[in-house]
Amino acid sequence: MADRFYELQVAGVTRQLPILNVTDKLAIAGFIMLGDVELTTACAKALAKKVPADTEVVLTAETKGIPLAADLARALGMKRYIVARKSVKAYMEDAIWVEDVSITTKGSQKLCLDGVDIDRLKGRKVLLLDDVISTGGSMKALAELTEKAGGIVCGEACVLAEGTAAKRDDIIFLSPLPLFEAE
Repeated sequence: MADRFYELQVAGVTRQLPILNVTDKLAIAGFIMLGDVELTTACAKALAKKVPADTEVVLTAETKGIPLAADLARALGMKRYIVARKSVKAYMEDAIWVEDVSITTKGSQKLCLDGVDIDRLKGRKVLLLDDVISTGGSMKALAELTEKAGGIVCGEACVLAEGTAAKRDDIIFLSPLPLFEAE
């Protein structure tokens, strides 16, 4: 159980985030949107005001970005969003995939799209979406996947930009999130 917390205020919502060690030197504030309807809805509405107006498709990675993508697509008046899966499923035909390395995932993982979703991205302006951007590894993988599918990345958006990502001017985000020293 965490004994340190970071108070986050984003999109008019306040949460106490546990500070968790991820290495012997680095700790992060654990930001989990899954299951938090109030937070997810508020953040999606706030992001909808900031995304490029010509966005045609929202693409996120499985799992934590899914509720945010659903609420953002709804706020933008879209009927659909796309999820890059973490493995090739039996029902997928003509799947493509890329490798993904993220600060919160041990080792590397795959992000995959099936042929139906590839067709939905082809030639379309795609907004890449995640809950947090830190090192940018997941966004890089989503961008590579979009390009492989023939889509055009029109922006990268997240709720929180962690650590030095908050200094980037090429991403859309609602609030910075600091990194912490491990204890």
